[in-house]
This record gives sequence, C-alpha cells and structure tokens, in this order.
Amino acid sequence: MKKIFYLGILFLILFEIANVYFIMPMPGSQKMESLEGAYFLYSWRWLFRILFLLMILAGIKHAFSFSRWLPSLAILLVSGIVFACNFIMAADSMFKQPGSVVFKNATENKVESSRLILGISMNGESKAYPIQFLGYHHQVRDSIAGKPIMVTYCTVCRTGRVFEPLIEGKSEKFRLVGMDHFNAMFEDKTTGSWWRQVSGKAVAGPLKGKTLPEVPSIQTTLEKWIELYPNTLIMQADEEFKEKYEGMSKYESGASKSKLTLRDLGSWKDKSWIIGVESGSESKAYDWNRLQKEGIIHDELGGKPVVIILSKDKMSFVALERLNSEQLFSMSNDTLITADTRYNFIGISLDSTKSNLRRLNAYQEYWHSWQIFHPLTKK
Repeated sequence: MKKIFYLGILFLILFEIANVYFIMPMPGSQKMESLEGAYFLYSWRWLFRILFLLMILAGIKHAFSFSRWLPSLAILLVSGIVFACNFIMAADSMFKQPGSVVFKNATENKVESSRLILGISMNGESKAYPIQFLGYHHQVRDSIAGKPIMVTYCTVCRTGRVFEPLIEGKSEKFRLVGMDHFNAMFEDKTTGSWWRQVSGKAVAGPLKGKTLPEVPSIQTTLEKWIELYPNTLIMQADEEFKEKYEGMSKYESGASKSKLTLRDLGSWKDKSWIIGVESGSESKAYDWNRLQKEGIIHDELGGKPVVIILSKDKMSFVALERLNSEQLFSMSNDTLITADTRYNFIGISLDSTKSNLRRLNAYQEYWHSWQIFHPLTKK
C-alpha cells in the first residue's frame, strides 16, 4: 500500500506537468503533433486527478507508518506542482483580460501615434486596438457597429486576427487555454472545444472543423489610421496592466530579446517578418525586407492581379486587388497613382466616378507561422 501512495504522487505530478507541457511553449512541446493527446488529457483531467488522489489516500496511512518526513515532503511537492501548473503556468492566469475596455477619440487619446494597431472600420464606425495591449491580453472582447467582436493577437506567431465570436449564430465566451505549434488557442465556454487563433478554426473537441467568421482588419501605425479614419476611437491602456504593457513596448518594432518573440533581420528565417496575403484558395508570402526596399510589389495571386504597398512610415501596409494586370502604381505621400486615377492608401478612389480597389486579407507574421498554417503557400 505504501507503493500505491508514492505511485499516486508520481502519477499526479507527471499528469499535471504533461497537462501544461503540451499546450505551453516548453522545450520541444510546440513541434510535436500532440494536439489530440493534449486535448484528451485536458478533457479527462478530473478523472485522472481523482484516480491518482484515491491511490494517494489508499496508501497514505501505510506511508506515514514507515516515515513521517518522506510522505510529508512528497505531499508538499505534489501540492506545489499542482498549484504552479494550474494557477501560475496556466495561460489564462499569465495573460488576463482587461477589466474594462476604454476608448478615446483622437483628440483625447494617450497612446503614442507611432504604435502599431489593428484597425477595424464597419458601417461608418472605426476602432483602433494597439498591439502593445493586444499582445499581452491575447484577446479583447468588444463590439463595433452593433456586432460583437473578438480582437486577438499571438505574439509568438505575430498574428493579429479579428473574429465574430459566434457559434451557430449565438455569442460565445472564450478563454485562452494554451498554444499549439506556437499559435494561441482559445476554449469556448459551452462545449470546451479548442480554437486556433490564426484561423478561428476549432481544432479539437465537439466543434472541430467549425470556423468563426473573420472580421476584416488592417495593421497600421496609429498615426496612419487616424489619417485614414479621423473619427476613430482608440483603445486606451488599462492601468491595472501597466507593467505588462511596458514589457511589450519593444515587441512591435522587432526589438524584443525573448527567444519566442525576437525578430530575425534576415529573409526567410523562422523569425523573419513576411506579409502573408490570401486571395481565393491561394496564399503567398512576401519578404518584409523586399517590401521595405521596393515599397510597392505588383504580382498575381489566385489568378488575379494584386499589389502590396508599404506606407511612407515604413510600418503600415496593405494588399489590394488591381483592376487589371496593366494597372501599375507609383506612390506620392501614400497616394497611389495610376495613369488615370488616384487612390488613397487603402484603395479608395479619389475620383468619385471611379471604382474603389478591393482590399485583400494581408497579415504581418513570422515566416515559421505562415508556412505552418499555409503549407501550400507560395513565396
């Protein structure tokens, strides 16, 4: 019976560590195909815990009859590990949601204009969400033009996405549960399914295969966004997380020193920046260094002519579908110029008699992230 006590202690320790290891960025964990196993362990966690606790209780009397300090030490050890794994190392304990989301207009705003933001504009309403804040929180729940939205960001992939948190037409709550292949995962409250941040797709659980509707967004500097949408509202810092935001202050510029979030200044390295663009069923990655040098890249994707454009601020970018393959652009102060038409930075015609250009889904990401989640991508 003494052996049963120590086996229960050992199994509980190993289980709690495994329950965290497979869904957090630990050595080797994010390169394994372990999602199904991780979800199984997590889904049945209370059954495993009860089983191992029963083993401990069955042998505790015999263990203490031989020694007092050794089983006491074992209980202290397992208690510490259980606490650490569930209240310190758990994703939603490390990255908490803002208590309230406060917005200011451009006049009252206190966020530095050089900061990168995810911007959303819908039905005449515009909002900007600083990446410095999103990177810590991972998700911010809000609404725009009467629609609920879930603004998400994963710093380890450098992926910003906005979704409608709707499942079968009903608003759902999500919490950060961990990550897989270095991408954040959220768990819905109703079914406990796991959803990938980069795609909004359920990858484990009862709703596996379902996808959240994506809301178009654009990554720009706050200054550029205000220029485009002067009536925008801007998310402000939550004072409760001031220190966390300060820890994110160098991330967006690529100056982070963390191994998980640093930038490789070369091209096509795991941590190199790329612009990923989707058109129809096709996707393509464009080297950030090339875009920095050229400013404008004309191309074709999914059988359609496209153009990728970098702003004069060297940080804001956009991908647009050209009217035809002969339409070529030059740029002056972020005004796009063709032979017969001028457009603003996001493709809106400055001539009311001419059509606007369609904006494509385009994202700044680490190369390792884009190629993992777009295995057929071109470059």
